[in-house]
Amino acid sequence: MLVEEESEMSRCPRLLAVATLLLSAIFAGLVGAAESPALTTEQIREFLLTAEVVAAEPIGRGVTHPWRLTLSDGKVTHDAAFHSVNESSPLSPNSQRGEPTFIDSSRYNVAAYRLAEILGLDDMMPVTVAREWRGMAGAISWWIDTAWDEGTRLSEHRWPDDMRTWSDQMYRMLVFAELVHDTDRNLGNTLYTADWKLWMIDFSRSFLVWGGLRQPENITRCDRALFAELQQLTRAEVERKTRPFLTLAEIDALFERRDRLVDHIEKLIAGAGGLSPLY
Repeated sequence: MLVEEESEMSRCPRLLAVATLLLSAIFAGLVGAAESPALTTEQIREFLLTAEVVAAEPIGRGVTHPWRLTLSDGKVTHDAAFHSVNESSPLSPNSQRGEPTFIDSSRYNVAAYRLAEILGLDDMMPVTVAREWRGMAGAISWWIDTAWDEGTRLSEHRWPDDMRTWSDQMYRMLVFAELVHDTDRNLGNTLYTADWKLWMIDFSRSFLVWGGLRQPENITRCDRALFAELQQLTRAEVERKTRPFLTLAEIDALFERRDRLVDHIEKLIAGAGGLSPLY
């Protein structure tokens, strides 16, 4: 009898070990199933357009009063930023530059993303589409879980180990900001993930009907591929991608700026000697 009891007791540790392994495997499977699968750009676009809004809260910062929405299609759950601003003023905040009517509109966020797609810069912007929510027409963007913004980087004196890659990203953003005439490229609209990837958001104060450049002196370098895309940019393609989010007058102004931007970069190249501003 004693031998049988010892035998039963000796099996307990083995049974416990097996049970632990089984529970670990089941738990690992559940955790893996809860993770969102990697989505293509088209899948993200479709998700933003069709997924149900299951939660919403105001972000609480930014002059455009955006919302953070939680979307779910039953398989994937992810957050998104929603902007519905649509304001205009007969007096521009930049009237000292002779700029025309000031407009702050969420439609420009959609136009900026579509233009970035043409230029090969869409990997620096979250996927953005037009969508209505609570009866409001607006722009909705895939939420990027960032680590800090440019304001935090400056205040905390943070610098990346790879300064060249960071600088290259900054110049791409500066060139794009000039092209779309972004009047609000502030420190909170430039975000970074933990790997120092730069994300540019919120272009609602862009695309003024004004053909001049804002600060061309800031453009001292340019991505070679981006410069080629600027040179090859056609009105037909821009109209196809950005209508109805841009008016014909806004597209006219865009191409005036494109021409001035290309001319500015060509002058940099001509005066560079042996050190090309292209990278």
